[in-house]
Amino acid sequence: MDSLHAPWRIDYILAPKPPLTDVSLFTRIAQSNDDEANYILARGRTCFALLNTYPYTGGHLMTVPYRQVPDFNGLTDQEIAELMLLTRRCQNALTEVMRPDGFNIGVNLGKVAGAGIIEHLHIHLVPRWNGDTNFMPVIAGTTVVPQALKELAARLREALAADSALRTPHSAL
Repeated sequence: MDSLHAPWRIDYILAPKPPLTDVSLFTRIAQSNDDEANYILARGRTCFALLNTYPYTGGHLMTVPYRQVPDFNGLTDQEIAELMLLTRRCQNALTEVMRPDGFNIGVNLGKVAGAGIIEHLHIHLVPRWNGDTNFMPVIAGTTVVPQALKELAARLREALAADSALRTPHSAL
């Protein structure tokens, strides 16, 4: 199968959206003091990582700059460097914790490209396994996510905390 189908994401599409403001969902999450409830996995100086609560597959996470910009042109070189290093560290943590066969890592810039939060750049890391586009999403309209988000977040935080070059959610900024 050449496509990754995620029909359960319709819950995200149909969910009530907060009123439009100048502050993105990612900015509100970054400013929150409850990293555990927001599934924030790690915080750096200029960016953070969090689990996607409407994942394409188990372990789907995102790396996000703190500054709300729509694309890479709005970031400094330092922000881009840290964002990419955090993305790499998250890939390594996912590899250690989940042992996927591969990854889709990418950015959707603009609504036409599939961005759900067009005003705030973010990078998706989607772990993939051989056969993960099986019959469940196609026939049953559901996916098998083998681990609760809270448990997975704890395991990924532990793996990321082992990397001393990256601050964890409970570290001082």
